[in-house]
Amino acid sequence: MTEKAQSSMNHISPSSLNNLPDRVRYLKSFLSFTQTDGESIQSSKPLIAPLLPTILDAVYTTLLSYDITAKAFVPRQPGHTGPVPLNAEDLALDHPQILRRKDFLKQYLVRLVSNDDWSDNSGFWTYLDRVGIMHTGQPGFKHRQNRPDLRVEYVHMGLLLGFVEDVVAQSVLETDELDAGTKANVLRAFNKLLWIQNDLFARHYVIDRDSDFAPQGVQVAKAGLTRENTMQFFIVAVLGTFLGIFVSRLFLC
Repeated sequence: MTEKAQSSMNHISPSSLNNLPDRVRYLKSFLSFTQTDGESIQSSKPLIAPLLPTILDAVYTTLLSYDITAKAFVPRQPGHTGPVPLNAEDLALDHPQILRRKDFLKQYLVRLVSNDDWSDNSGFWTYLDRVGIMHTGQPGFKHRQNRPDLRVEYVHMGLLLGFVEDVVAQSVLETDELDAGTKANVLRAFNKLLWIQNDLFARHYVIDRDSDFAPQGVQVAKAGLTRENTMQFFIVAVLGTFLGIFVSRLFLC
């Protein structure tokens, strides 16, 4: 029995995870993210698209309700030529700078439900990875190379993903347009996808001790992150994924 278990064990080289397609392949395999999951996400577009204004307002109402997240929107946003707020308290949902950020998030959400290439080498994963990079102070995208740095700490990025997942889950659970089985498939697929996105955020903030990979600008030897810290982070991510799958089954059985 032991020999059989060992012969079926997959080998993953730590250094291979520094390569995006190899990392995506591992993430998809571990989470059992399949083409069917991708199709479930695509099938939710008619449901999600009309709800985007409500989702965007909910997200930015929450972001603007905390000074620690709202302060990121005070500096002049790229392309905005009008007056800028003096402080976070001056911001509102209809402020031009917030409208620009809402437009970016709208494009991101539309991209999530519109993708039709879920292969390991798909440009979709490159896009999700660059979204992660651009929030660390690095350009990420070519259009940001000559723009001011955008640095948002990982804790806020993780919370935002959790908030978005909750809003999507509520929308799916409350609709009468989908049967219980379809709801379960959509919720499970979104849960897996957003945890993949979570990893593609985290890899640009967290040091990987197994491969000695560090995000740009971080010195591995000087960072106060131990191998145990990294493993704890990984375990939390895995548990979060399976908890999401369990909850979706619980409510829809």
